[in-house]
Amino acid sequence: MTEEEAKIWLQREFDVSRETWARLDQFLFLLHDEMARQNLISKASAEHIWSRHVVDSAQLIPFARQGIDRRTWLDLGTGAGFPGIIIAILTNDTVKMVESRTRRVAFLNEVLASLSLGEQAVVLGSKLEAVKSFPVDVITARAFAPLDRLISISHRFSTEKTVWLLPKGKNAVREVSELPHKLRKMFHVEQSLTDPEAGILVGKGKLS
Repeated sequence: MTEEEAKIWLQREFDVSRETWARLDQFLFLLHDEMARQNLISKASAEHIWSRHVVDSAQLIPFARQGIDRRTWLDLGTGAGFPGIIIAILTNDTVKMVESRTRRVAFLNEVLASLSLGEQAVVLGSKLEAVKSFPVDVITARAFAPLDRLISISHRFSTEKTVWLLPKGKNAVREVSELPHKLRKMFHVEQSLTDPEAGILVGKGKLS
């Protein structure tokens, strides 16, 4: 997917308004500016940021649509803001982003303030193990932890209706195949729009 194709896909999928385009552009401006001070994304992927990061994050949203007017997302290890910030920009959903690294927490809070997203999104600046349990509609994580560990430390936030959206790259099939049968049957693999060799694990339910 080229950068132009990525923008066309965003417009077609989300009917992006002028205000939303401005927010996306402002977020990427802040990201590029902050990269002079800390390593947020690789320089190689920064050259293809719309496809490698923006669309790679936004493609998760359609999988979460289930007739709920306003969902609550829990994004684990948000890092530079993918997918959490992108979800907050493109939807009306509530987004709770878990990030333990102090400088990244500061950056994410700067982004929320700059884009006036503070009433919709929040950064939980601690390790996930220290966050009190609360039920969420969607759990997502991008390069956060191996699948078995991810489930073991986050299942307490899930309910019978929770959707799990876990981009796992080339390891998607292998990681889900290594789960116990009870958990394995709750997931299926969707191909990523941005990488023909990458997969997204899509699951539903209260995992344990």
